[in-house]
Formats: sequence, structure tokens, C-alpha cells
Amino acid sequence: MGDDVTAHPARRPVLFVNPTAGGGRAVHAGVPERAQERGIEVIVLNPDHSLATLVRQAVAEGADVLGVAGGDGSLAVVATAAHANGLPFVCIPAGTRNHFALDLGVDRHDPIGALDAFTDGIERRIDVAQINGRLFLNNVSLGLYGEAVRRSAYRDAKLRTLLETAGAALGPSRAVPELHLVDDLGREHDHPAVVLVSNNPYALDPSRAPGTRPTLDSGRLGIVVLDSPHHASRPAGRAWTATSFEVTAPGPVHAGIDGEAVELHPPLDFAIQPGVLRVRIPASHAGRRDVRDLRPFREGRTP
Repeated sequence: MGDDVTAHPARRPVLFVNPTAGGGRAVHAGVPERAQERGIEVIVLNPDHSLATLVRQAVAEGADVLGVAGGDGSLAVVATAAHANGLPFVCIPAGTRNHFALDLGVDRHDPIGALDAFTDGIERRIDVAQINGRLFLNNVSLGLYGEAVRRSAYRDAKLRTLLETAGAALGPSRAVPELHLVDDLGREHDHPAVVLVSNNPYALDPSRAPGTRPTLDSGRLGIVVLDSPHHASRPAGRAWTATSFEVTAPGPVHAGIDGEAVELHPPLDFAIQPGVLRVRIPASHAGRRDVRDLRPFREGRTP
């Protein structure tokens, strides 16, 4: 990724902890206690809390580094505030899959070590993507997968799994949402079965750890479109990159934004914002990806 610089220790760091994310991984690992030992203010969420409100309050009270130990939805909320206020963002891997942590270069098997980003970290700038002005760190899924994300059983699906199983899942009688888009070759796609737009492109080559993003600072959206099998005369799909992208539809669209089920109103305008998010990573991790980082993640695995 881009140039790394040594970060000064945070003066007033704040860490938000989602105690239910990843089956309670942060709590089981002792993240709140270890964070407090490092002088980090810890705010443990409960169902009555509005994370966005708590983050705004922390910023108003002088927080100079914002971190979160939680799932992708929590990450996006805190990253949005960090971006809006020009503050560094720290990701503590405490979700179920921790895909963003992996792509960022944080050791997702070491949530305690990740806390060192507040005190002994390096800082870099990465891209963020937006859909209709809403920030996302990983991806937005539309089409049948956007519908499927509304069902919790599908929320852990990875890109590779989606691409490998889409053909089997899309029976010839299965209706697909009405979406329309034009790809980089000027070819129109009506009623695509799957549209996946990511903050930087995923690797699709099996030799390059598919389902991961080699970089988060390319300044490009990754776009994958799988057409419905109803259109057998067309190519199965296409993948390309762009700095902006639009999807139209005749009515509201079900989507998954970083795994969160939402309803969006078209047109859906995607854009990339290069290098606008300051992120801090522990110097001991520093973008390291060892072999186990590229294997399926299992809760309870220790370094």
C-alpha cells in the first residue's frame, strides 16, 4: 500500500467495543481490560446505545484517535466519523471474519496486539468508497446476493463462495431484481443476478488469494457482475475497475453494505475517494500476511 509513517502515540484515544460481535470475541480475549491498561478510553456498547451518537460525543470531547473492536457495520460507523473529522482510525479484529483487518494488513488472529496501533503504530492513508454518499470499507452487494444478505445465514459468505455457487443458486425459474447498468465495454446488463462493488478490487485469480484485496489504495472500485442464466446468449459476467459507477432500477433496491441489509433508492451512485482515511496499524503487524492469514478464519484460533 502507500507510504507508512511512524505515528505519535495518541493523547486521547477512544476504543468502541461491540461485546456481541464475533460471538463476543473482544470480551473473551480481554480487549477492554488490555486497552484500559494502555491508557485507552473504552466504551462498551449495549443495545440501547447509538454508536454514531457516542462517536460524535467522543470527538466533541477531544478524542484524537478512534478505534473499534467489532464487526464490519461498527467499523464503517467509526471510520465515517474518523474520515469526517480527519482523525486516525484503528481496526481491532473482533468480528467473525475480519476481512477488512486482513486486507488492511492487521493480524486478525491478534486482537490484543492490534491495540498497539494506539501507542506504537504506523499510519497510512487508504481509500474509502461511497454509495449515494454513504461510506463503505468493504463492498456493496446487489441483485440476488443483496436479497440474500437480508437473511442472516448468508451474511458470512465470501466473494469466492459467491462466485463459485452463484450458478447453482440461480435456477432458470428464479426471478432476479430489476437492475440496469453499463459495463466498461459499453455493454448493457439488464436484470443481472449479482452485482458486487468493492472498495478496491478483489483478487479473482486463484493463485492470488481470491476473496482478498491486494491493496486498499489503488483509487479504483472493483466491480463484478454476474448475469442471469436467463440470458444464455450473453457472457456469464464481467469484472472491471472504475472510479465511479451507476446502477439504475425502477424502484427501491435491497442491498448489503458491508454485510448490513439496507434498502436504497435509485439511482445508485458509487464513487471512490482515494487516500482520504487515515489508518493506524501496529508496527508489529505492519501489513504482514502470513500463510494462516489467507486460510479460512476460525474462531478460537490462537497465534
